[in-house]
Amino acid sequence: MKLNQKWLSQLPIEKIISCESVHGGDMNEAFRIKTASKTYFMKLQPKKPASFFDHEKRGLNEMAKAGINTLQVLASGQIEGDAYLLLNWLDRTSGNQADLGKMVAKMHQYHHEQFGFGDTYRTRILKKDNHWNSSWIDFYVNQRLTPEVEYAKKVGRWNDYREKHFQKMVAAFKDYYAKNEVQPSLCHGDLWWGNVMFAKEKPYLIDPDAVYADREFDLAMTTVFGGFNDEFYAAYNEVYPLRPDLERRLNWYRFYYLCMHLDLFGEEYGGEVDYILSNF
Repeated sequence: MKLNQKWLSQLPIEKIISCESVHGGDMNEAFRIKTASKTYFMKLQPKKPASFFDHEKRGLNEMAKAGINTLQVLASGQIEGDAYLLLNWLDRTSGNQADLGKMVAKMHQYHHEQFGFGDTYRTRILKKDNHWNSSWIDFYVNQRLTPEVEYAKKVGRWNDYREKHFQKMVAAFKDYYAKNEVQPSLCHGDLWWGNVMFAKEKPYLIDPDAVYADREFDLAMTTVFGGFNDEFYAAYNEVYPLRPDLERRLNWYRFYYLCMHLDLFGEEYGGEVDYILSNF
């Protein structure tokens, strides 16, 4: 999508020199906008209401409140029927994963009384229900797992094997958390390597799907697609030590991310979903 001068003139920015398309993730169009004094990063969703970016804005602001390096929300709204979110621009540099591990641990030490994020919004295929819930078991099973499994059934990506082992996984999950308390931690919610960047030699977290959850929910995502190294986990554990037998628990959180990819992209993720379920 190319933005014309009339569209750009309605942004709360003066004297734009250039606007070029850049990579902005799977869902959004993205642009780098330059003025004489500043560079901006803008996300855009054609034909969406101004509220489209509300959840992301809240997540960025919540992480900033927790002292986490992230992008600054400068403005948002709708221009000619298109939703936009205006953020500061960061130039990528090198950085070290120990600093990243410490920062993620710091984020997870920012707590709430309940699980969720107090909002509901639509993803590409599902409505995500983040209403507050005092029960981690109820939140995770009914506000996270059940909707994506129901969608998989609806589009023909579910079978008897998956159902049988899914029910065993849920039973094991319920049994464990009935005996082990979880404290709601501020989680990024989509913590894969593509949502990490280094700027000014410091780590930054971008594109959050923020939620107060079990911190191991975030850590599971770091293990699904790789990128995070031993320095990251050692530094994290030094700041916020993990409970024993973490690996056993990560599978019911990895399932969430892989089942979402099954829903979105089809059977190319079916084997990974089945492998996770085979552990139960």
